[in-house]
Amino acid sequence: MTETTAPVPNPVFQGLRRGVRRRCPNCASGPLFLGYVKVLSPCPTCGHDNAQYRADDAGPYFTILLVGHLCIGPLLIFPFIWKSPIWLVLGTTLPLILVLTLLLLPVVKGAVIGAQWGMKAARQSRASSPPPAAGRD
Repeated sequence: MTETTAPVPNPVFQGLRRGVRRRCPNCASGPLFLGYVKVLSPCPTCGHDNAQYRADDAGPYFTILLVGHLCIGPLLIFPFIWKSPIWLVLGTTLPLILVLTLLLLPVVKGAVIGAQWGMKAARQSRASSPPPAAGRD
């Protein structure tokens, strides 16, 4: 008898996929955000506390990194950037960069939260942290 077992999915990649879709990394059916990038906690479907994952500056950082490499780097190759008037260059490239940044920010922040869920990198609660040492001046 041979048993075929389904491969166990990697929780980090599973969390990344769920986060990119802006879904709760725990249940994949509830929304992750309330509005644009405000984390909805707890999840209305499964009750998971999504606010415990620290994605404060990681989302904008990775978004800037992606937009810089995907958009600005290749633009520097084209000669119109160097030969055209500055008003024409800024008028054509800034809207593209702005739209791309605004579209990628919630996706990247969701991916960061999903990856943290997969790595079980939750923020420690303040109640469980040790009290500060007394007598230090």
